[in-house]
Amino acid sequence: MKRSYLFLAPGFEETEALATVDVMRRAGMEVLTVAINPENSEKVCGAHGVVVVADLLPEDADFTDVEWLICPGGMPGAQNLADSRIVTEALRAHAAKGGKIAAICASPALVLAPLGILDGREATCYPGMQPESDKIVMRDAPVVALDNLITGNGPASTLAFALAIVRRSCGDAVAQQIGSGMLVYPKSMNFYF
Repeated sequence: MKRSYLFLAPGFEETEALATVDVMRRAGMEVLTVAINPENSEKVCGAHGVVVVADLLPEDADFTDVEWLICPGGMPGAQNLADSRIVTEALRAHAAKGGKIAAICASPALVLAPLGILDGREATCYPGMQPESDKIVMRDAPVVALDNLITGNGPASTLAFALAIVRRSCGDAVAQQIGSGMLVYPKSMNFYF
């Protein structure tokens, strides 16, 4: 299984970032956090004051051979990701080759939509942030999981979002095992798969 990266920019939503990494690692997936900040430091402060030390800086990451690129939401975290040339170039290149991308909360609208990654696709995002585009089919659902694109609507949907990533990479049995161990039962949630 290839390595995955989750981007951390100042103002990221802590629950969406950390719970996603946690679930993926429980499933045995290699996921590393990448600090995207002007100080070029591994320390990144989330939207609610939680400081996280990322696994690496962008120059230490190889975005050419990855499984997932993941964007948590949060404000101004999602906008900071959208403003990052490193993030947008990595996402464009990964999308162009059919790579797997996941984004939650404000990031589907602020990061993926302007890059055209959601065009012709179904997606969800934080309520009220839906992009004004007739090219995107926005769903009122906690999680929309397509083959190589997963979107979530906010913090409360983070475990479902992360389990959808695990499901796409490791299969239903592993996702069920991880979810059951965490007392999360995906079949009882309102998913749009």
